[in-house]
Amino acid sequence: MTAGGKNVAPAILEDRVRAHLLLDQCLVVGDGQPFIAALVTLDREAVATWASQHGKSGRIEDLVDDPDLRTEIEAAIDDANKAVSKAESIRKFTVLADEWSEERGQLTPSLKLKRNVVMRENKDDVAALYQ
Repeated sequence: MTAGGKNVAPAILEDRVRAHLLLDQCLVVGDGQPFIAALVTLDREAVATWASQHGKSGRIEDLVDDPDLRTEIEAAIDDANKAVSKAESIRKFTVLADEWSEERGQLTPSLKLKRNVVMRENKDDVAALYQ
């Protein structure tokens, strides 16, 4: 629930964002905050292909802040936002270089996000979205 009292179902947004070719995972955040935001991770294989097609370095760490890649991700976020009201829409996002995996403890065996684990591990990234 946002600070404004809006209850947001994250699955609608997360599923739509994850459907984008270049994105792997999405965690919608905003509990007690003035707006909805998201953490996203990249699909490493798809981004490597995209990077070579656009004459860019294939290293994920070099690409998370790439303006062209961010434009692609913004388009995915904008598309996801079409499914919800303005109050429920993602206003800011952060692209993470990390992968979330079952082995590293962020995903369940059925590949669902462990929200509490991801939130704990990325609390500084979440806090930065609201500064």
